[in-house]
Amino acid sequence: MIITRTPFRISFFGGGTDYPDWYRENGGAVLSTSIDKYCYISCRSWPPFFEHRYRICYSKIELAHTANEVQHPSVRACLGVVAHDNGLEITYNADLPARTGLGSSSSFTVGLLNALYGLKGEAISKQKLSELAIHIEQNVIGESVGSQDQVAAAHGGFNIISFGGKNEYTISRVPIEDGRLRMLEDHLLLFYSGISRYSAQIEAEKIKNIQINKVQLKQMGEFVSEAANILLSNTDIIDFGKLLHENWKLKKSLSPMVSNDVLNGIYEKAIMAGATGGKVLGAGGGGFVLIFAAPEYHPGIRKALCDYLNVPFHFESGGSQAIFYSPNDSHNNGNGNNCYSRNLQEKMHE
Repeated sequence: MIITRTPFRISFFGGGTDYPDWYRENGGAVLSTSIDKYCYISCRSWPPFFEHRYRICYSKIELAHTANEVQHPSVRACLGVVAHDNGLEITYNADLPARTGLGSSSSFTVGLLNALYGLKGEAISKQKLSELAIHIEQNVIGESVGSQDQVAAAHGGFNIISFGGKNEYTISRVPIEDGRLRMLEDHLLLFYSGISRYSAQIEAEKIKNIQINKVQLKQMGEFVSEAANILLSNTDIIDFGKLLHENWKLKKSLSPMVSNDVLNGIYEKAIMAGATGGKVLGAGGGGFVLIFAAPEYHPGIRKALCDYLNVPFHFESGGSQAIFYSPNDSHNNGNGNNCYSRNLQEKMHE
């Protein structure tokens, strides 16, 4: 059995410039981080005693005779790319709900690909993992998605991801001192609006309006280096929050579907309670709202937004990880089951 753990992400700046329709002509960049909220996918060979060859468990349970019969689009597409001779059982769990702006769909695809390769005993690099996930979502499934979520989920960490050129993307860790990174983390709050939405319609609207929104997208891309400079200098970190506020105003102008009365209400209440800035994560329309505020204002903001779930989080840097479990391994866990709890890549290179 393979179990993968793949993080969700928070994107601070540059969202929208990661659409291929934009960056192949103009270039693009995002500043984002993975967080310690994950999706978990277990994958094992399905015993041959059953009539069906595939059992897929997520918000529903699917039983299928062939991979082509699987209804879940990402599972069906991934099985088409990473074929297995035997049947499979695939089970999905997550720390946070799907369709909430944290890149959960891409984390699912990345985690599933990692699991399918791992079950075959094949290690896949993080670069290849993200490239394949981008290909599956954009070209095989045909979703209206950008290219940042797959990269963030596969690699993990606090990064600038640049788009364009021959290799489509490059990823650079932002060399922030630990103390400065913790300071940023201490200024952030995450609230769930209670609205779960499909982002495809909103993303498609943004892609359709790329030429109309060229000025805003260019400015949003420039905010990436400006934000990184704030973090890497002795500048007051409140300036990061002020830049988030300017970015949010630009993001709302991309499409009327990005915000609504609920999201605007959350944001305005937070500002009135002392927040400096923030943004709705992902495509918009619902999901999670990120708030930036000095720590002394956090109790008042939580009180002002007491109707909404506040989700504590921390940054993480591991990206998608695979754990290999084998009943034939010599290491026993004391419960009659033998297991490894090491990264798959470590085991394969012994």
